[in-house]
Amino acid sequence: MNVGNELLKNLDKLHTTELGLERIKRNLSLDIDTNDVVNWCKTKINSANADITRNGKNWYVNIDNCIITVNVYSYTIITAHKK
Repeated sequence: MNVGNELLKNLDKLHTTELGLERIKRNLSLDIDTNDVVNWCKTKINSANADITRNGKNWYVNIDNCIITVNVYSYTIITAHKK
């Protein structure tokens, strides 16, 4: 069973907080509009070569030399950082 299936089926529920937006942009050195951060993450998570694992209450998406952390229950993007 692919543990990421549930995350992929619920991509429309993905969101983050204002602090999360700033943290993700800072950690990944993204120079994009704040509104596009969640869409950027959705695109990465939905990528064919994304490696999605679950550990406890979080999913970890390993893609393109970065790791995106998503809460399993709320679908909140907690953070993202470079590997």
